[in-house]
Amino acid sequence: MMRHVAILGSTGSIGVNTLDVIRAHPDRFKVFALTASKQVELLAEQCIEFAPAIAVIGDVQGAAQLSALLKEKGIHTQVLYGPEALVTAVTDSGCDTVMAAIVGAAGLVPTLAAAKAGKRVLLANKEALVMSGHLFMQAMKAGGGELLPIDSEHNAIFQCLPDQFTKAPHPSLGVEELWLTASGGPFRNTPLQELNVITPAQACAHPNWVMGRKISVDSATMMNKGLEVIEAFWLFGLPLEKIKVLIHPQSVVHSMVRYVDGSVMAQLGQPDMRTPIAYGLAWPERIEAGVAALNLTQLASLSFSEPDLARFPCLALAFAAAKAGGVAPTVLNAANEIAVAAFLDEGMPYLQIPQVVEKTLNAIQISSVDSLEVILDIDAQARRAARDFIKAIH
Repeated sequence: MMRHVAILGSTGSIGVNTLDVIRAHPDRFKVFALTASKQVELLAEQCIEFAPAIAVIGDVQGAAQLSALLKEKGIHTQVLYGPEALVTAVTDSGCDTVMAAIVGAAGLVPTLAAAKAGKRVLLANKEALVMSGHLFMQAMKAGGGELLPIDSEHNAIFQCLPDQFTKAPHPSLGVEELWLTASGGPFRNTPLQELNVITPAQACAHPNWVMGRKISVDSATMMNKGLEVIEAFWLFGLPLEKIKVLIHPQSVVHSMVRYVDGSVMAQLGQPDMRTPIAYGLAWPERIEAGVAALNLTQLASLSFSEPDLARFPCLALAFAAAKAGGVAPTVLNAANEIAVAAFLDEGMPYLQIPQVVEKTLNAIQISSVDSLEVILDIDAQARRAARDFIKAIH
């Protein structure tokens, strides 16, 4: 069966890796829509190679530039721009599969649109579940599509669970705990007193994975893992206390599931996102992903330890927000985005990231989530509050 794919965020690392898998299987996949925020030239190259029906760029200037580049090459892709066009790319392109890979809150609305439209949603955007888990899972149910997690950890858990568990979690299936593994990032052994002078370049130098700057910082603070705990809660329907985090520096075991009989199922592989991407694109089949085979005899050792919450206060904050529920995860996510941007772009000290997040969580009243409008309003409030706290630091 030929799958028709829209990629939200095609110029980012997940988007580029998705196109790499698609490129190797032209008989199975056709690209119907590509979207990017700013990288006009790379998006143009992708459109020239894959000839999608629709391409979306961030603004009108980018659209004019993209249109000119495509016209020059005789490519008849429809060029659109702006946030509303992202929804159009999902609903009007003729796609049946959506790779949701836009980083940050910007990806929320088009990902929800894909869920409501009954698409196969390959979820690489954390915010859909972190900010609006209840609404998103309701939208998936109403749309009747398929939800396949692409984050390596959630994809690993999906692979280790019984098939029927993902459709209807039930105690009779014997799932006891989910264990999300984390590399611990570049600072897992750095003396605590040295963390205040960490530079963005150091924080973005991940030991195992090649990722964008924002997600690299989240990996260093372990906020990334905290957001993944919230995602796992919504994806797999287990209580929060049954979702654990383990530091695993080698990033070979991508996550595990513990069963009541004492069994632990683990998914192992190279730290390469093409494996979960290929799994999501072709599910329930498996296809060649272009990833080197894992040679266990060349691995010196695999080690695991519990995370130190004094070293990783962002992880503790994420667990607290998950427990509080309602809009708390939305506040957590928004404050973290603002704090990480201030660290990367404005020279705010690294150790101020969790402080800004905690102050923002304490400043905003936690209410229930009953609509997308409420979520977006709280998101905006949290961003304003976080910016105010950052100004006070300076």
